[in-house]
Amino acid sequence: MVFLILVGAIFVGYGTAYVASEDVRYLTRAGFEETRILKARQPIDRLVRDSSVAPETRGSLQLVLETRDYAASLGLAAKKTYTTFADVGRDTLLLVLSASPKDCLCPYTWKYPIVGRVPYKGFFDFDMARKSAEKLEQRGYDTYVRPSAAFSTLGWFNDPLLSTAIERDSVQLSSLVFHEIAHNTLYVKSATPFNESFAQMVGYRAAQSFFGERGDTARAQRARDRWHDEVLLSQYYRELTERLESLYGSGVDSAALDSGRAAVARWSREQLEGPLAMQFRTYRIGPLSDRPINNARIIAARIYRTRLELFEAWFERHGQDVAAAVRRLAALEAGAEGQEAFERLEQALEDPVATPGASGAPDTPPGPPR
Repeated sequence: MVFLILVGAIFVGYGTAYVASEDVRYLTRAGFEETRILKARQPIDRLVRDSSVAPETRGSLQLVLETRDYAASLGLAAKKTYTTFADVGRDTLLLVLSASPKDCLCPYTWKYPIVGRVPYKGFFDFDMARKSAEKLEQRGYDTYVRPSAAFSTLGWFNDPLLSTAIERDSVQLSSLVFHEIAHNTLYVKSATPFNESFAQMVGYRAAQSFFGERGDTARAQRARDRWHDEVLLSQYYRELTERLESLYGSGVDSAALDSGRAAVARWSREQLEGPLAMQFRTYRIGPLSDRPINNARIIAARIYRTRLELFEAWFERHGQDVAAAVRRLAALEAGAEGQEAFERLEQALEDPVATPGASGAPDTPPGPPR
């Protein structure tokens, strides 16, 4: 999974008014780390020709260049993203914090210039991440801190491929490249779940097409199967969300709320161990231990799995042509902001008029992932 971490420090000067000291420390560290990453960049095309670089690393870097070329051929805004490589010297680049009230699936958000409100915050300083989580917990929030291996500046900087991402298998690495370049191509302000879910579709569907055209049917099928599993998870998280929202909106007392959350947690475990485990093609689910409901964890997972069936339907409507689907979605979403992005997509899919695919033939009706 790829995390889009937009560091506000990149765009903010020290002259910004009313910035508290903790924010200054955060901005300073973020700016320092971004500068360090940018200084460590090396051209990938040079590294793939360097015999002193490990063969497996050179092979992965060559795949990145070929994926970039294919992304550009699809009309995606590759820009200079992943033309360079940076060794960050550790296995975890940064920690990402999410938070939510215990009685509401309502993401705590942070506001940044350019991109608007984002339901998470990335920390290069791990102690600062944990302390920030503790402060929110003391205020009664559920919190979730997770590692991230990658981030995007939406093309504002020449984002390098980071050493934290290079260990991925070839399908995941290729989908990562498509995912991040998708953010350069279409980004809706204050609509993080839309942006990340869109990029998930582009990542796996473009990877499927990429490997398929190379004659690598096994990897093409693996990309297709992973997207199938992601759509299943999207549907699971949607039902989980509906159950919790019904509980939170019932106005029960704290004791009933706790027992209700426990009941939903049992349902969640049963779904993952039972029906979903039998349908997954790439994920393997064994016996799960009891885990209490954590609203922040659910919100973090849903960011990348919100209404994925809509993006699949859009892909199908455009003849399973990634280029056409992305181009027309970008046109549809021009000027959109926040929740309006999903509303426009849903409304467009309700239009009974078929949208011709790249070949000019009518599209097949929206259907489940194949």
